[in-house]
Amino acid sequence: MDQDQRAPAAASGSQNLRTRIMAALVLAPAAIAIAWTGGPLWIALVMLAGIGMYVEWLTIVGAAQEKQTVAAGIAALVVSGLCLAFGYGALSLAALLTGAVAVAAVSRRLRLWSVAGFCYAAAAAFASAQVRLDGDYGFVALMFVLFVVWAADIGGYFAGRGIGGPKLWPRVSPKKTWAGAVGGFAGGLAVAAGFAAFDLGRLAPLMLLAALLSIVSQSGDLFESAVKRRFGVKDSSQIIPGHGGLLDRLDGFVAAIVFAALFGFLRGDADGIGHALMVW
Repeated sequence: MDQDQRAPAAASGSQNLRTRIMAALVLAPAAIAIAWTGGPLWIALVMLAGIGMYVEWLTIVGAAQEKQTVAAGIAALVVSGLCLAFGYGALSLAALLTGAVAVAAVSRRLRLWSVAGFCYAAAAAFASAQVRLDGDYGFVALMFVLFVVWAADIGGYFAGRGIGGPKLWPRVSPKKTWAGAVGGFAGGLAVAAGFAAFDLGRLAPLMLLAALLSIVSQSGDLFESAVKRRFGVKDSSQIIPGHGGLLDRLDGFVAAIVFAALFGFLRGDADGIGHALMVW
């Protein structure tokens, strides 16, 4: 590439970065404010995000034209959200399981991919709600997961662009490098250090948890890239300026929050997931 070609590419990259930053500066504070509020408002947000991810997934795999498949999944997510809002966690989970069966029953083609998309979106929404529902530690635990994911994303982006080097998995994600993966990992550890700054006794376990979340988050990013590459799609949509679609923006968070919810549930219980994540 000669100098004349490099200049427009650099300008385009700089413009894209500015767009990404501006979108993040608007969306991140809004998400944090709603998470702080919690309750039905947070549940509504995560269920709407789940619906958006489900529709984007169906669009990627080529099943969005099956209206009954779309409707079955959306209906299940809405019912699940209403159950959670009224405090019926078991019914919410039952609604999602019923939804997966319904999606499988009404799908005419790409049944496994459609069910996988519903399960992906449902797990993300349910886990996000369950972590926040812990009244004492839910918000802190949710912020911990969010900040680790964001730090991994930011650290990976700048380390990958600034250092470059060998590709991480070029067949799946041509732009991701090992330097970016290490930068993302370091970003997650920095978040853990910040959370443990006033309680050094938590430093080791929180850094271990952040390390796991960073790896899981980056794996979630690669998973979504693999799905898109399988179906020849670049972005899941263009709903978020500079970021693409909800799946593009939330892929790492989906993997991390589901892992965190499972980890917290196994270490504690369904009502104390946030406590189990943050108190050691």
